[in-house]
Amino acid sequence: HLEESGGGLVQAGGSLRLSCAASGGTISYYHMGWFRQAPGNERDFVAAITWGGDTTFYANSVKGRFTISRDNAKNTVYLQMNSLKPEDTAVYYCEGLGVWGQGTQVTVSS
Repeated sequence: HLEESGGGLVQAGGSLRLSCAASGGTISYYHMGWFRQAPGNERDFVAAITWGGDTTFYANSVKGRFTISRDNAKNTVYLQMNSLKPEDTAVYYCEGLGVWGQGTQVTVSS
C-alpha cells in the first residue's frame, strides 16, 4: 500500500514537498516513480528513482525544479517541488512495482 501526502494550494514560485509512504511491505528493492494527472489529461511521468537512489530521471517539464529522493529506512519516497507553476497543477501519484497510491492534489495559483 502506498499513501501520498503533502499536497495543497501554493502560489506560483512556491514550493511543496510530497511524501509517499509504503506500508505492508518494503520498497527498498524497487524503483519508484511519481506521476501526475491534470483534469482532462492522461497520467504523465514526472520523476523516477532507482532502488538504491543513485540514479534519477525527470520529465523535461520539471527538470531543474523538482527533486526525487528516497529514504529506504523510512520506506518513503519524496518529491521536492520548487519554483512551482500553474501548469504543475494536478493530482500527483507515486508508483512502485505496479502499485499506485490514491494521489494528492497540488494546486498552483497564478
